[in-house]
Amino acid sequence: MSIAETTEAVRAKIGENSGLGATLKFDCGADGIVYVDASGVPNAVDNVDRAAECTIALSLEDLDGLLAGTLDPTGAFMMGKLQVEGDMSVAMRLAQVV
Repeated sequence: MSIAETTEAVRAKIGENSGLGATLKFDCGADGIVYVDASGVPNAVDNVDRAAECTIALSLEDLDGLLAGTLDPTGAFMMGKLQVEGDMSVAMRLAQVV
């Protein structure tokens, strides 16, 4: 998927009230950024690169796999397919949403 298609998929998964209560950023390197502001309702998802409480660095392909349910988030972390910077509890809560 393109970054635009992935952004729409994240928006659909997050919904208007994900319960995350935080900001997070998926950093897909040269493919782009997906920023989630779930600190208020409604939640917002866009492609603007700005500071977030939690940043998850991974390939666009792996993000698509997480969203599709074909890549386990814990397994991906353990295999080094994704790196988490910042508040790890946000990443843990995200695993329950996606």
